[in-house]
Amino acid sequence: MKATVSICCFLSLLLLQATAEDEDVTSVLRDRSHIDETLRLASEQKAKDYAAALERLRKIYHTSIRPMEQAYKYNELRQHEISDGEITSKPMVLFLGPWSVGKSSMINYLLGLSDSPYQLYTGAEPTTSEFTVIMHGEKIRSVEGIVMAADSSRSFSPLEKFGQNFLEKLIGIEMPHKLLERVTFVDTPGIIENRKQQERGYPFNDVCQWFIDRADLIFVVFDPTKLDVGLELEMLFRQLKGRESQIRIILNKADNLATQDLMRVYGALFWSLAPLINVTEPPRVYVSSFWPYDYAPDTSRDLFKKEEISLLEDLNQVIENRMENKIAFIRQHGIRVRIHALLVDRYVQTFKEKMSFFSDPELVFKEIVDDPDKFYIFKSILAKTNVSKFDLPNRDAYRDFFGINQITSFKPLSAQCSYIGGCLLDKIEKAITNELPALLSSINSGKQPGLSSCEATGCGEKPKNRYRKN
Repeated sequence: MKATVSICCFLSLLLLQATAEDEDVTSVLRDRSHIDETLRLASEQKAKDYAAALERLRKIYHTSIRPMEQAYKYNELRQHEISDGEITSKPMVLFLGPWSVGKSSMINYLLGLSDSPYQLYTGAEPTTSEFTVIMHGEKIRSVEGIVMAADSSRSFSPLEKFGQNFLEKLIGIEMPHKLLERVTFVDTPGIIENRKQQERGYPFNDVCQWFIDRADLIFVVFDPTKLDVGLELEMLFRQLKGRESQIRIILNKADNLATQDLMRVYGALFWSLAPLINVTEPPRVYVSSFWPYDYAPDTSRDLFKKEEISLLEDLNQVIENRMENKIAFIRQHGIRVRIHALLVDRYVQTFKEKMSFFSDPELVFKEIVDDPDKFYIFKSILAKTNVSKFDLPNRDAYRDFFGINQITSFKPLSAQCSYIGGCLLDKIEKAITNELPALLSSINSGKQPGLSSCEATGCGEKPKNRYRKN
C-alpha cells in the first residue's frame, strides 16, 4: 500500500514538473511585430482594386483562348481547366514536405493562431491527413470538401474529378484575417515513405500536381532529422519540374542544433536534393525555426531572424505581384493552347495528304502517330511559327491523346473561322502578342484597363486567315 502511494506521489510530482516546464516554454513567446511590418498588415492602406483588370482578363480568356481549348480538346491533353474562380482567386501558397517537419506549425505562426482554439493540430506523429485550405471569411468556420467542390465561385471545383474519397480528405477553414485577405494557404499531408498510394484511397500525386500547377509560391519544408529522400519525395520533386522559380526550401527547427551541426545538416540537405533539382542555380534555402516560441539559447538568433524576414519579403512580393503573375499565367496557358492547336492541325493535314482511296485510315494514322518525326510534324511547327522548341510538348502525349480522340473529329485551323467571331488562331495570337501584354502594361502604369467594344465582332472587319494555304 505504501509503495502504491509512493508511486502515485512520484507520478504527480513528474506531472507538476512537466506542467511547470511547459508553462516556462510557452511564457517565452517570440515577438511577432516583424511579421506585420514585413507583410504590411498593420497599415490601413487598402489593397489595389483589380476588379476592372480581372474582368478584362476573364474576357480575354473566354473570347480568345477558351474557344481554341474546346475546339482542340486541350483539357484532355493537359487536364488543366481554368475556371472564373481560378482567374479571380487570391495567390496560393502551398506547403509540402515530409511528415512532422512543422508545416502546420508554420501556418499557425504566420497567422498568429498558436495556443488558440482555431490553430491547426500539430504533433510529433503524422497529424495532417487532409489537404487543408485556409482562406478568408467573415467568420471562423470549416467547409467540407464536397461543399468546396460544388461551389463554382471558388477555384476548387475541378477537384471533384479526383473522387469522393479525396473530397472527404479535403477541408477548408475560413477566418477573418488581414493576411488571408491577400493570400490563401494550403497545408498538405506529410510524405510518408513507407505508405503506398493505394493506402490513401485517392491519387495523392495527381492531387499534389493540381495544387502545384496553381500555386504562386511553394514552400518545401524539411526537418534537420528527416533529410532522407525516398521514392515519394523523389516523385514530388519530379512534379515540381518547371516550377523552380516558385520553390522555396525551408530547413525548419534549426535552433535544435548547434551551429557546427547545423552547417553539416545544411550541406547534407543540398547533397540529398542535388540529384532531384536539375537547375544551374540552386533554389533559395531558408534556415530558421518557424514557430511562436523563442529560439533555443546559444543559437544563431540574428541569422534566424534575418532568414525569417527574407522569407516574409518573398511572400509579400508574391502578394504584391499577384495581378502580374495572373496575367503571365493566363498568357503562358494561351501559348500552350496555341501550340497544341498547331500540332493537331499539322496531324490533320498530314493525315489528309497521306490518305488515298485504297488506304486504311487506321494504319495510315498509326504510322503518323508512332513516328511524327518521319513526317516533320514538330519540325514544321518550329519552321512556320514563332514557337520555341523548348515549349513543345512530349511526342508520346499525342499518342495517348489520339488514342481517345479520333483524328477525323478535328477540323483544320483554316476551317475554324467565321465572319462574326473571326478566326480562332488570329484571336489567340492577338491575345498572346497584344492584349495580354497591354493589360500587363496598364497594371504597371496604374491605368484602369478599358473594355473594347470591337473585341467580339472586330467592328465588322472581314476575318483574315494567315494560316490558309495559298
